Amino acid sequence: MKLIRIGADDIDRVAPLIALFRVELNALRGIVSRPDVQAGKEEACGFLRAGFPVYAAEENGSLLGYMACRIDEPCVWVEHLFVREECRRKGAASMLFGKAEELAASMGEDTVYNFVHPNNEAMILFLKSKGYTVLNMLEIRKPFRGEKPASSVRVDDNVFDY
Repeated sequence: MKLIRIGADDIDRVAPLIALFRVELNALRGIVSRPDVQAGKEEACGFLRAGFPVYAAEENGSLLGYMACRIDEPCVWVEHLFVREECRRKGAASMLFGKAEELAASMGEDTVYNFVHPNNEAMILFLKSKGYTVLNMLEIRKPFRGEKPASSVRVDDNVFDY
């Protein structure tokens, strides 16, 4: 397995992974969706236009997963970290996340910042295994007209619709 930097020539290869990432995020909210590879291409192009470093874990010519980082010097934010389900628990996510930590260290920082869906137990456990913990993020809003929350989230003694 090796780490590669994604460029414009790799858009068609990474787009299906981005599409699968969006499907999984939707599933965390109880929304069933299908991969939209064209939207994945547009998102990948947007990352590159914005100057986000995008990396992928590759094995035998196949992309196992990818990571997109946003740099707000000196802070590195992991915007996306995704590994195909059948490729998980084989070191790809750790390799990708290690690259984010390397980027942060190159700017004199000791940490990488992450937004994580509160129902994304796998990512929360992954980050916890790397020594990360909750900093301070909780986003609260009224439901949109007609929106029916699919689940709830507990924060300390408070339960919120989600």
